[in-house]
Amino acid sequence: MDKLLVTGGLGFIGSNFIRERIERFPESYIINVDSMSYGSNPLNLADLEGSRRYRFEKCDIRDNEKISKLIQLVDVVVHFAAQTHVDRSIVNPSAFLESNVIGTHSLLEASRKSNIRRFVQISTDEVYGTAPGNQSFDENSKLNPSSPYSASKAAADLFAISYNKTYGLPVSILRCTNNFGRFQFPEKFIPKCIIRALLGRKVPIYGDGSQVRDWIYVEDFCEAISLVVERGSSGNIYNVSAGNEATNIEIVRRILALLQKPTELIQFVEDRPGHDARYSLDSSFIKEGLGWTPRRPLDEALKLTTNWYLSNKEWWEPLLDGKILSPTPWKEKW
Repeated sequence: MDKLLVTGGLGFIGSNFIRERIERFPESYIINVDSMSYGSNPLNLADLEGSRRYRFEKCDIRDNEKISKLIQLVDVVVHFAAQTHVDRSIVNPSAFLESNVIGTHSLLEASRKSNIRRFVQISTDEVYGTAPGNQSFDENSKLNPSSPYSASKAAADLFAISYNKTYGLPVSILRCTNNFGRFQFPEKFIPKCIIRALLGRKVPIYGDGSQVRDWIYVEDFCEAISLVVERGSSGNIYNVSAGNEATNIEIVRRILALLQKPTELIQFVEDRPGHDARYSLDSSFIKEGLGWTPRRPLDEALKLTTNWYLSNKEWWEPLLDGKILSPTPWKEKW
């Protein structure tokens, strides 16, 4: 039986990955380690409680003693756990240093002392900074982070790479474009747009809304992660993108159309500091090397996501507060 330790498994991508793994890999056994911070939600995986193939452990990844004991029980570590919201990193960068850098180091140290088959670091396209012109970043592009969040993820990546080169730890890194789908915390762009529109509130857009992101449905990314777990090469970085580049204002208009809400709900607000203009990744390496390809077109995935939030008000409504729904959350004191 394949034994995985998944960090941050009660969060958005982590919980989707655990579901994907349980459903598609009947021999997989998963230990989910999560500190249950603001982005975690036990409801994401409530139906797996009691499963013989799933175990939950409440634990901060900086708890070296407990993490070391848990890693000794598994073959693979898949590391999602991180502070991820750029707006929060602007307000409180030290929390991102602690969780994303110190926490990753704790996992790497425990992993090098164990006999794991692979350490999979889940990173982000934001470590590359703004993509110039019509160019896309490949795995050899330089790191140029713009926010405390992306700087913390870049630092974590470099630690992971150093553990591969220095200690021979079998590390693989995935850097992905913007994910969306079910179970995404309401402070993130797409669920925030959906929820505010459903509530009849203004939908805020930073600046003029011309910022470009490449959007990927979370289940497509989870399939890429499983491919790397199964067949990825030690020391490799894999960029993952779906080729769904769109401006922020375009995404909002598509969501409003799906919900049959007027475009008058759009509200342009003060842009946040250090806002990258465009993210774009070249994912040829994972497509050619591992045969991965995204399966959900943008419009189909947006419809699936919008319908999920329409049908799961009981999931997102208790998570709302004034800060999450603020038009400019980077000004808030979290």
